[in-house]
Amino acid sequence: MKPIPTGYQATFETVVTDEMTVDFEHPDDPQLGKLHPVYATYWMAKHMELAGRKIILPFLEEGEEGIGTKVSVDHLASALPGMKIRIVAEHTRTEGSRVYARCTAWNELGDRIGVGSTEQVILPKAKLLRIFKKLEERWLQHRK
Repeated sequence: MKPIPTGYQATFETVVTDEMTVDFEHPDDPQLGKLHPVYATYWMAKHMELAGRKIILPFLEEGEEGIGTKVSVDHLASALPGMKIRIVAEHTRTEGSRVYARCTAWNELGDRIGVGSTEQVILPKAKLLRIFKKLEERWLQHRK
């Protein structure tokens, strides 16, 4: 991986859809259900991870890949369906093969709606494929 400058930023923007609102409906548990008609924390976590991924993309070298290992989110305020949200990830440091980013989310009114962080590990793609293959083999053996 090429060095990532401290402070390097990447942005992810999207519009909140009805699908991105709080919905815990699940056929295995009828107690859960659709709740608040606002941007869900689990979607914010996904979007922070997307912004964090955009940090590494210009710096990956041939044969390398990043895999997320940690995401942390503090959901501070709401966004409604139809509102544009913007998440900025900022590279804070790299330690060995681990890349760390701080993330901040805003709604289109300028409200800071979330803060968090991500961590990714950069590995050779071939190593990742071996890890996934070994997991699949173990799982298939377990299911027998």
